[in-house]
Amino acid sequence: MFAPKDRQSEADRVSTIVEEIKRQLTEMTVKLANAELETHLIEQNYGDTAKINTVEIDDQMETNAAVQQQKQLVALSVENQTILKHKVNRLQRLQDSPYFGRIDIEDDSQDSLYIGTASLMTDDETEFLIYDWRSPIAGIYYNGTLGKIAYETPDGRQETELKLKRQFTIKQDRITNMFDTSETIGDEILQQVLGTDANVYMQNIVATIQREQNEIIRNTNADVLVVQGAAGSGKTSAILQRVAYLLYHSRTQLDSDQIIMFSPNHLFSHYISQVLPSLGEKNMRQVTLNEFFVQRLHGLHVEDRFQRFEQDQASLPESTKVMRRYLESTAVLEAIDLHLQGSRPDLYFNDLMLAGEVVFAVSEIQAIYQETASHLSLSDKLLATKNRLIRRLQQKVRELAASDWAQEQLELMDESDYQDLVIDHHFHSVAAEQAFLLKQVARQRLYPIYEAIYNNQFLDIERQYLQLLGQLQPPKIMASAWQSRLESVKTRFERHQIRLSDVVPFLYLRDQLTGGGQNRQIQYLFVDEMQDYSAAQLFYLHHAFPLAKMTLLGDYAQDLFAGNYQSTNIIETVKQLFPQQRVQIHELNNSYRSTIQITNFASALLPEQPQIIAFNRPGPRPELLVCPRLVDLNRELSRSCTRLLAKYGMIAILTKTQAEAEQIFATLQVDAEVTLMTENKRRLNHGVMIMPIYLAKGLEFDAVVGYNVSEKSFSQPGDHQILYTIASRAMHELILLSLGTPTHIVTELPPSLYSRNGSSVEAQA
Repeated sequence: MFAPKDRQSEADRVSTIVEEIKRQLTEMTVKLANAELETHLIEQNYGDTAKINTVEIDDQMETNAAVQQQKQLVALSVENQTILKHKVNRLQRLQDSPYFGRIDIEDDSQDSLYIGTASLMTDDETEFLIYDWRSPIAGIYYNGTLGKIAYETPDGRQETELKLKRQFTIKQDRITNMFDTSETIGDEILQQVLGTDANVYMQNIVATIQREQNEIIRNTNADVLVVQGAAGSGKTSAILQRVAYLLYHSRTQLDSDQIIMFSPNHLFSHYISQVLPSLGEKNMRQVTLNEFFVQRLHGLHVEDRFQRFEQDQASLPESTKVMRRYLESTAVLEAIDLHLQGSRPDLYFNDLMLAGEVVFAVSEIQAIYQETASHLSLSDKLLATKNRLIRRLQQKVRELAASDWAQEQLELMDESDYQDLVIDHHFHSVAAEQAFLLKQVARQRLYPIYEAIYNNQFLDIERQYLQLLGQLQPPKIMASAWQSRLESVKTRFERHQIRLSDVVPFLYLRDQLTGGGQNRQIQYLFVDEMQDYSAAQLFYLHHAFPLAKMTLLGDYAQDLFAGNYQSTNIIETVKQLFPQQRVQIHELNNSYRSTIQITNFASALLPEQPQIIAFNRPGPRPELLVCPRLVDLNRELSRSCTRLLAKYGMIAILTKTQAEAEQIFATLQVDAEVTLMTENKRRLNHGVMIMPIYLAKGLEFDAVVGYNVSEKSFSQPGDHQILYTIASRAMHELILLSLGTPTHIVTELPPSLYSRNGSSVEAQA
């Protein structure tokens, strides 16, 4: 208990700080308005300067100098405006809840430091009123227990004594909860936060970061940081806080555009999109693996994981499993390296055509390639070939510019096209202008050929890949089966299609031949749901972003896409993939998302995995409802959703396949908004959402209904992981419906973990 004087003192401080925030916000808002006006006036003046007509060369030089000066003024004004916008945004974020923690430390004297989502200083910048949660000294709040403690600073390791740690919940500038603790975050705050309803956006967790999460967030040493976390352990939240910390820690060397995150799907990307802005940072780049591959395989339709998952539910022969295990391992990439390093393979080329006419024939390209120095590597020989093709193309541009066709095109050109070509150019004579325009017309005509050369489209990679596959002799695969698959790959290429398991070896072969495919600007690469990535895919991402430090996070218990044919532990795979890198592994076994009843049920579905430690938040046991007929199942589904909607705002019906989701959407009758979620959907909704389980990866809902968990639907290898993923999406309640005999995966669990109402349901039917 707090003394009334102590509680009043904290309340008074909150009021004082909020008033200071309001004062600074008013002042900064006025400054921002003035800066915006100043920028507008400078830009207006710049426009007037740029419109000056010049004839004499001296006038042109004077005008150019004036224009450059105006450009610099605009840039400075915009920069000042941006700084002021950041300050206004920071103050607005602090206004409602200025801080959440206090630490008292004692060296020569005792200081009280308050921790919030952003820093706040006095006007003269001599005193911190609030410390940013990412500051070195704030690490004491997350890591320290009372007593002597050390913490890292830019100047090295420092020591102090932690005398007090106090936690607050502040809303509408009022303290709603306050208590002292010797731990990182007390259960009382967690109970309050975790007991709230689900949201369409993930919230930042800076007020409830746990010690083990803080170690992940502040890690700047690892080349490859691996976070294996149970469902609901806060691994994704910790990683987003890690991005914010890195941007703060390396703010002079790192920009959000130099960070890329691979997300499991678009729903997830949108779900996490507000975390970084809520902390005052720009979002990093986000992309799904399929988008990344599609971008790199322009012109080929790429099979995505969701399509393949759906097909696997219908049929997955053992021979296909064996081939996937080979093609999705690094063995095939090592085979490519050996193939290219040994006796040099023959290279195949394409005609380069424009409007149905051959501009560069295969024979001409082949001759150029053969003339390059024999001692060069394959990639250097191709680069030399590319450069010679570009020089020949430049000659064709000059020839075309001198032709009657170019002159005719120039005469037909309208005024707007003419202005687009001559803007920012000055000519000393009509003849000079004419020559320039003719060359531009010729360049525009032949530009598609330049683009094709630049993008290595003169190289027939598809034929090259087929040649490679034909020379490989994969272990444990019959020659006849491999030859049959080779024909299938060829047929797909003819239809402009490629299977997912072929994508990485195809891209890697292309990159090794051309010396391309690498982005050296990205400094940090994040992969969420790492267990969904094959060893070859993870290796290729490292190849594609060679200078990036990698953060891989996921849960091997949620391996939906390869759990039925690939049993390799993802952590062991990562260790083998990056033997020369500093690999650090963090395991998070505490789960905070679900009630203790749901967490214990979900954990029991995977008896061979480490026991998940449930946070002590009680709720009803999961329910198993068994229905004898489809009509009864659908009736019970509507009844369950109606009951849950009376208590919660976000309900998810999770199915195994998209077809089941579509069937439910067509028949479900409830008095609420019902949304069928697909890969093309970009955001979550309130009400009832129906989706296949693979779209729910990383998401959470107030209540979950698992649809038709029957023995007929859930009896294959990998189904344990699917059921675990379904169960672990639920925060407060979980219902499982079964058409007929329920899966043994559930019925073999201890009866105390769930309630079974199947008998009463059957009786009602």
